[in-house]
Amino acid sequence: MARMSAPKFKARKGKEKLVCLTAYDFITASILDDADVDMLLVGDSLANVVLGLETTLPVTLDEMVSHAKAVMRARPKALVIADMPFLTYHISIEETLRNAGRLI
Repeated sequence: MARMSAPKFKARKGKEKLVCLTAYDFITASILDDADVDMLLVGDSLANVVLGLETTLPVTLDEMVSHAKAVMRARPKALVIADMPFLTYHISIEETLRNAGRLI
């Protein structure tokens, strides 16, 4: 599979099935990428699944960045998508863009 990009994703949308699975770490990202998954989601649900928190609200942007970096170290062909945690957006446009930039 060639590297997935936003334009490739858009071109395939509605024409064929796309597969998105969650990865929070290097090894999972590597395994899923070897299986030709189209997209890898680093979701804020890592708060519950990985960190053992009761809700997703306490997960921080630093934690999301750390897990996104671990997934990216797997050099995936898949498009990697990362959630922005609660209170890292809808504050102001400037703050939202600054926080989004940390995930890029």
